[in-house]
Amino acid sequence: MGMINQTFVSEFLLLGLLGYPKTEMMYFAVILVMYLVILTGNGVLITVSIFDSRLHTPMYFFLGNLSFLDICYTSSSVPSTLVSLISKRRNISFSGCAVQMFVGFAMGSTECLLLGMMAFDRYVAICNPLRYPIIMSRGVCTLMACVSWFSGGINSIVQTSLAMTLPFCGNNIVNHFTCEILAVLKLACADIALNIITMMISNIAFLLLPLLVIFFSYMFILYTILRMNSTTGRRKAFSTCSAHLTVVVIFYGTIFFMYAKPKAQALHGEDKFQTLDKLISLFYGVVTPMLNPIIYSLRNKDVKAAVKYMLNRKATQ
Repeated sequence: MGMINQTFVSEFLLLGLLGYPKTEMMYFAVILVMYLVILTGNGVLITVSIFDSRLHTPMYFFLGNLSFLDICYTSSSVPSTLVSLISKRRNISFSGCAVQMFVGFAMGSTECLLLGMMAFDRYVAICNPLRYPIIMSRGVCTLMACVSWFSGGINSIVQTSLAMTLPFCGNNIVNHFTCEILAVLKLACADIALNIITMMISNIAFLLLPLLVIFFSYMFILYTILRMNSTTGRRKAFSTCSAHLTVVVIFYGTIFFMYAKPKAQALHGEDKFQTLDKLISLFYGVVTPMLNPIIYSLRNKDVKAAVKYMLNRKATQ
């Protein structure tokens, strides 16, 4: 019985920005505004992609999936973060931590695959336009999206199960805003070699491979664009890819910082890097989902036209 008590914890304590009380209120206001923008912006993108028939194309189908994913990801962690910032209630149950970790890891893995699918879609649209309706049919797009969601879920089940079955020896203080997997692994009082190995495999499958698909897709796209004789055609081709490329750079820039090198030193790093890690994680978890709809709306004439059409339609009713 004593052994069970030493190796099992019923809840975790999320430190967040403990020690910075003045900063916490500022972060509460900023994160709240960002979360409302996330819900509104991604909600609008989902709505217009469903109800505007002009946007019933593979690109907007994947964009709708991406928006729904961002809403799910932020809703799994941001509300609890806001509560902890304003009420100082920082504890989360063991099961709640597991669910939060699962959703976060599943959404991140799925987004990596979806960004790769979107790059392939742009490759077919620009490099093989005549066969585009056949290659990227509705059935194929649905299958690609289902594979992304299913694979991300399976990956998260494996990572979460391995992490949450570790013994924690009563140490339940997570130095993070959420139950982020690397922060939780720091608390384990057992060998985490298996966790590191599986996470490296996960990085290859869900970070490196989609990134290679994105890289080679845009190499072929660039080659095709440079061969175009029409300046207007080049500009149009570039404009259809610019929003996706911007999202890819922001997403991979932050996620690689956290997950691309799950080494022992990353898990047992020095204290001076912990605040930076938490802020980078916050950027990835809140700022990126907020920027996605803004980038696609500002850089996409079809989305802006669809939003204006829906607003005018409501105004005339």
